[in-house]
Amino acid sequence: MVLVSYNNPRVEFCQAAAGHHEIKGEQMSSTETLEALPQPRQSILVAIKRKGPMGTAELAERIGVSYEGMRQQLAQLELDGWVVRRLDREPSRPGRPRSLFQLTTAGDHLFPKEYDELAVALIDAVADRLGPPAVRQLLEEVARKKVEFWEPKLVGKSFEERLEALSDIYQSDDPFCHVQYGDDDQPRLVEMNCPFLEVARRRPALCSVTVSVLRRLLGRRVVRSERFQDGCGRCVFRIDSQELSQEVDFFDWEPSLPVADSEVGS
Repeated sequence: MVLVSYNNPRVEFCQAAAGHHEIKGEQMSSTETLEALPQPRQSILVAIKRKGPMGTAELAERIGVSYEGMRQQLAQLELDGWVVRRLDREPSRPGRPRSLFQLTTAGDHLFPKEYDELAVALIDAVADRLGPPAVRQLLEEVARKKVEFWEPKLVGKSFEERLEALSDIYQSDDPFCHVQYGDDDQPRLVEMNCPFLEVARRRPALCSVTVSVLRRLLGRRVVRSERFQDGCGRCVFRIDSQELSQEVDFFDWEPSLPVADSEVGS
């Protein structure tokens, strides 16, 4: 007996941890849910999820709609980025290759995933087996990869341009992250939607990665003056106006914020 799983949260988690960036139409959506789609399209996606890539005729028969009706539904799902077609080139099948429809990464992400539990378990396993220094080494390597990804994109840019570009540090065209200047004219990067929120709540050390990456790329001290973990409903990364006198390491633990510097309630 062979157990086949078409819903593996480890695959996307490992891709995200490695810093993989998907092309448009393959990006994971954090706001869409399967239940928000019209019922016929839900049924189509569930059928593909359960059985794997399927053709138009097979899907029409399974769902109980006409071939033309199924063709129209698949065209919309493809346009929305939930499915993609590929050619079935089975040597045993005579005639022209037929089109099969399979879920994109975004489509697969509509189904339940347990990224949070897996991430916490991995962090804890490293700490338990190899000790706290290994956790630091792991986070340092993640920070290094992110810096190496971003550095070429920031070459030749002014500080203001680099800061603006880094509002996409979590995802491309992030609508929930923006640059803000306070009354003291100090720049702040404000993130309203942490993509790792539950993991960060349970293992705050993970947040040291973003602080370290920003510090390295901007060449300035960075402190989180507001934190999701403290119930602020957002993270605010405050960037010093003065440049650091020397290049900093790829990673260091997030500095604690003195009570007098807190912006909570402001």
